[in-house]
This record gives sequence, structure tokens and C-alpha cells, in this order.
Amino acid sequence: MEDLVESILDYVRSDYTDYAIMLNGEWGSGKTHFWNHKIKNKIESMQLNGKKFTTIYMSLYGISNLEDISKKIFIETTQLMDKNLRKYMNANEIANIPEYAKTGIDMANFFGVSQNGERLDYSEFFATDDKVLCFDDLERANVDVIDILGYINNFVEHDHIKTIIICNEKELSTKLKSSNLEMKTFIATYLLDKQGDLDKNDKPMVEKIRDKIEYVFDKANDYERIKEKLIGETFEYAPKFDYIINGILMRYESNPDLIRFLRENTGLIISTFHKSGTRNLRILKHALNDFKKIYEMVNKSYPNTNHRVMQTMLIFTIAISFEIKAGKITKDKFINIKDNEEYKSILVSSRVLMDNRQFYIREFDSNYYYNFKAEYRFFKFIEYYVRTRIFDMKIFKDNMETIRNTVDTENLPGYKRLLTEEYWKISDDQFDGVINEVIEDVKSGKLKLIDIVKLFAYFSYFSRKNLINYDLKTLKTIFFNGMNISSLSSEYCDNVEEELGKIAIEEVEEDMEDIIKHFNNLNDQLLDKMYKEKAEDIFKCIPMKMEQFYERFDKECMDVPIFKYYDAYQMFQRISCASNEDIIIIKEKLANRANKYTKEIEPEMKNIKLLKQVIDDYIKGKDTTIKIVMLKEFSKELGYILDKYKMSFLPKKETEEVETQE
Repeated sequence: MEDLVESILDYVRSDYTDYAIMLNGEWGSGKTHFWNHKIKNKIESMQLNGKKFTTIYMSLYGISNLEDISKKIFIETTQLMDKNLRKYMNANEIANIPEYAKTGIDMANFFGVSQNGERLDYSEFFATDDKVLCFDDLERANVDVIDILGYINNFVEHDHIKTIIICNEKELSTKLKSSNLEMKTFIATYLLDKQGDLDKNDKPMVEKIRDKIEYVFDKANDYERIKEKLIGETFEYAPKFDYIINGILMRYESNPDLIRFLRENTGLIISTFHKSGTRNLRILKHALNDFKKIYEMVNKSYPNTNHRVMQTMLIFTIAISFEIKAGKITKDKFINIKDNEEYKSILVSSRVLMDNRQFYIREFDSNYYYNFKAEYRFFKFIEYYVRTRIFDMKIFKDNMETIRNTVDTENLPGYKRLLTEEYWKISDDQFDGVINEVIEDVKSGKLKLIDIVKLFAYFSYFSRKNLINYDLKTLKTIFFNGMNISSLSSEYCDNVEEELGKIAIEEVEEDMEDIIKHFNNLNDQLLDKMYKEKAEDIFKCIPMKMEQFYERFDKECMDVPIFKYYDAYQMFQRISCASNEDIIIIKEKLANRANKYTKEIEPEMKNIKLLKQVIDDYIKGKDTTIKIVMLKEFSKELGYILDKYKMSFLPKKETEEVETQE
């Protein structure tokens, strides 16, 4: 970087120049820091023809008109002529007035005829050979870049003021092409239509419009022309990041344990930074600041945490910061991954998920953890903190407890090692122990039903590869019995396809047919069990808790054949005890539901028919009361619903015969 510094100083020392120089570099790469700490001080310590140089720095960020630039130059210039202000700044070693302070200073002091009772020294305004202008953030101005460069050209070409422009030309190019795109597209389409080229099939429409926009609104060429006239030299700012990162770490010198850890792992920081594919030091600074809090919280609540885990946390914090903050991904790529186990399951999964998340996670992992082995690689509390800026203590404690209990993979249950790790990572001397442990877990039925199914795929594969002394017939017997026992305590699995997609073995599909068929039967039984419990829980709200019944029925039962799972006689007893108004409301809900979810609730029609029969038997021969009338209407509505199914699901020929008979 010293060569770059010297080249810029050579430009300032030159007796006569009619051009500016440009410092080009990516956002966040430290260009402004380079100006403030490497260039500015050296320029101001130089003397040329007995005169010391004065630097005037202006950020163009947010500038909305050229007048704002003039005001900024005026303020920056006149503040240096105010003797009292200069005296105060020197006494307090202040190099620049903060922006907020400038707005608070009496502007009459700057824009009045005199300062401190003295007339302005107009010679200061006409002296240009000792001034160096620095314009930063050119691409972030809200004024046309061409206009700004033309404005700056007045200082350079006519006044020969040394001028340095700092920018990111890559972003500048994008801005030039994308500005007012809707207006440009409209005009380009209009011109193509007027010229009779719109309906021609010689090239795609998108390409026609793009070419016309470039021809009519070629700002890029305008920029290149004025740049060629204004900019004499362009210097690429490509700093040695190893040196800069060491400088960044100095801010943590007050925390001896943290700085020691960071210095020991500088190689990991630099490596992860390079793998991000950006040169954005600003994001790295933020990431290290986040890690400071993470490191302190871990040391406070979980001292003596495994050193490898802390290193992985450092990598993950930097990696996730760059992925989210550099605009590489949308934040939802990680939002649904709840823990490290699910993260690893995605990595070993061989089947395509519903979206492209699986491929992104694989690329993320292989990029940032390349040549770095760690069993625990995803920290939900860190991802959540970086994404939301909230340090969630519950997630933090959950993660850390899991880490403490599982970071040593020898203490991890065997079945989890098979489901979340690549099996070949298990050493030969541990493999038999893991197999025996899993077999015992399956036999006891203490594993989840879906996990037993997934584990069978691995054991089938191991059997075919002669890695275990079990044939397929024996394995099926063991796993069938284990599934039967597990089904007594397992819950219904509603995402079977996704769970089976996590199996990292592809060569055993034919072995899985019987296991999956048995699983589906057991899972259907679990579904029935779940709905029976739900039906009991919801229908017991009749007649005493009707508001609660309506709320849950509307939310949970509209497209579910819930009447299939509840006894018709008990249902009648509850409905008959309800108020007349509630009987009407229930009747209307059933009618609307049958119209909207006809196919979904078909399985409950047998019970609906039985409920109608029970109601009819009850009201037969009863004296007429309002309740009896309401129950008759209820029964009649059930009849309409049953007729709907008789007509809806009969073949067309049979439907016509029924209508003819009627």
C-alpha cells in the first residue's frame, strides 16, 4: 500500500495538473479509512513552495443537488479561517468538525460578512495551489453522476485544484444503467413502435428494448467520455487484508481473553473473510463485534466450552454475517432450520427438497467449512442474532445445552450418529458398538416411528455391503416388531415425504417397500388416534362451551372428517342439549362445510347417516315443540348433505338412473 500512497502524493506534489485522480474499490473495503489514516495526514504535513496543504473532504452520500456541494465546500473552507474555532480544535486535537456540530454552529458566523468582528480574508478564497479536494461516495449521490463530474471539472480544469475522487466504479456502472428504467423502457418501446420495428421478429423483444435504451440513453458512454477528460489516473484500492484485519483486532485489546482467542485464530478469520467472496471490511467489523458478545455470553454462562466449538462459532458468525448482510441471500434460507441436527440432515440428504434450500446449504457448508472438521456447525442463536439483532436467551441456552451434551460424538446416541452424520465418519472400532446400540433401541421401540423407518434404509445398505451380520429377512422382523411397539407411543407424522427425503442412502429403495407399507398403516392408525382425541376434546364443548366449540371447529375441523371419529349417539345427546339457536348454527355450519369441502369430509358420511337415524328415532311420535322442530330441520339438513354425496360420487350412468327413478 505504500506504493499507492506515494503515487497519490506524487500527484499532489506536481507543479501543474489539469486532471483529477480516482481511487476505485469495493464498498466496505476501507477506502475512506485509507484516506483518513494514510493519505490526509501525509498531505497536510507536506510543504510546497513554502505553503502547507489543506485537505477538504466531502462525502457525496445523499447529496441531492449541486448547491449542496458548494455549501459543503464553503463550510469546510471557512471553518479553517475562524481563528477561535481553529484555536479550539487545535487545543482539543480535533481534526474535523462532526457533521452534527456543523448544524449547531451559528451559520451567520460562516455566511455573514465578517467573522469574530473581523473582515474575511478574501485572499484565502483565491488561493487554490494549497488545497486538495477529496470527493467520496460518488456512486451514492442522488445527483446525476455526469453533472457531478462536470461540476468537479470546473475546479480541476480551470483552477487546477488537486482533486481526488473515491468511488466504487462497479456500483457506479450499475447505477448508470438502471436509473429511471421504467421511463427508459416506455420511451424505447414508443420509438420502436414509431419506427415500425416493434412487431418484427428479427430478435427477441427484450433484446430490442435493451439495445434501444443503450442507443438513446447511453449514460455509460457519457461517463467514459467525461472520465477520460477529467480523470488522469485511476488507482485500484486492493489492500492487504491480513494487515488491516490485525488492525481491526486491536479494538478488542481491553478484553485479554477475547483478543488472545482472536489472535490465535487470525488465520480462520482471514480464511473465512476470503471465502465470503467480498472485500467488505465493514461487514467483517460488524461480525467480529457480534462475536464479541457471543464470546462473552458463552464464557459467562458456559465456561470451559470446547475450543473447537468456539472456533466453529467464530467461523459461523462471520460466514452468516456475510451471507445475509452482503445481499447474497434472502434471510429465509436459514430461518426454518431449527437446530444443528436438522442442518446436518439436510447436508446428508440425497433427495431434492421442495425448494433449492438444500443446495444452498450444501454450498454454504462446503465453502466455509472446507478443510475444517466440526460436528456442530450450525448455531441457531447466532443465526437469529445476526438476522434479527435480538440475542434470544432461550435459544442460546437450548443450543448450549445440546452442545454440552453432544459435542463429544462418542456420547451421541448411535441412532442420531447414523441419521445426522455420514456413516463413514464412524471409526471401525466404534461401528459394531453403534450397530448393536441401534438394534437394541429399535427392539425396545423407544425411537420415533419415522426414525425406525429411516434407520432401516441404513441397515439394509449395511447388510448388502456385508458390514453387519444380519440378513434382510432378520432385519425386517426386528424392525417390524420395533415399529409395532413404537407406534404405541409415537405421534402421527404429517411430513413423511420430507422425512424420507433425508435418507442419505439411495441403493435400497426395493428393500424399503414392505417397511414403508407397514409404516403407512401404522401412521394411518396414529392419524385416527389423533383425530379421535381431537374429536373428543372439541365436541365435549357442546353444549356448555359453545363459543370455544365454534372457534375450534372453524379452525381445525372444516376440511377434516371429524364426525367419523365421534360416537353418533353421544353426538345426538350433546346436540339435543344445546339451545335452539345453537342447533341452527351447527346445522348451517355443516351445510356450508359440505358445500365447500365435499370430497375432504366424505369419510364421515357413514356416521352422519347414523346421526340422522338417531335423531329421527328420537323425534318420532314426540309432541311438537320448538326443540323438536329444530331437530327435524337439523335431520332434514343432514338428509340434504347425504343426498349430495349420493349424487356427487355415483358414476354418471347411475346418477341418471337415480334421477329417472325419482
